[in-house]
Amino acid sequence: MKTIIETKRCYLREFSVDDAQHFYDLNTDKEVIKYTGDVAFQNVQEARSFLENYHQYQQYGYGRWAVIHKETGEFLGWCGLKFSPDDNETDLGFRFFRKYWNQGYATETAKACIDYGFNELQLIKIVGRAMEANTASIRVLEKVGMSFVGKFEFDLHDGVLYQIEKK
Repeated sequence: MKTIIETKRCYLREFSVDDAQHFYDLNTDKEVIKYTGDVAFQNVQEARSFLENYHQYQQYGYGRWAVIHKETGEFLGWCGLKFSPDDNETDLGFRFFRKYWNQGYATETAKACIDYGFNELQLIKIVGRAMEANTASIRVLEKVGMSFVGKFEFDLHDGVLYQIEKK
């Protein structure tokens, strides 16, 4: 698969149905999906079906991307941009296997996605949402330069909205 973004330690590429096992494993970790509002996939086939029906790239020219470690080729998680036609905005999101938490991968790849969004996609604003209790994700949003906008309801929880605008 073609590399979309390259960082110091990783490259980001489009999802493939071959990522189904990784997606299944990632979403079955209760700690990983604790603050997402998502439910775990029932099996690998359900994860494969999700990937087969992931059409963000075709519809909008970008989406979430698989994060692959350059040296090991290991699937670390995903990070990327997602266009929401209902809100007419692009959202930054990320999710990593727990063993890669607190190592800077989310910040490194999120920053690269913002740069890509502004410089390659010519976006003028990118938002980030998190449950208020998800302090780790909020810290990443702040580290990549996003500013707090306000609070909202996030899947029946208190949520926070952050944004960054192109300079």
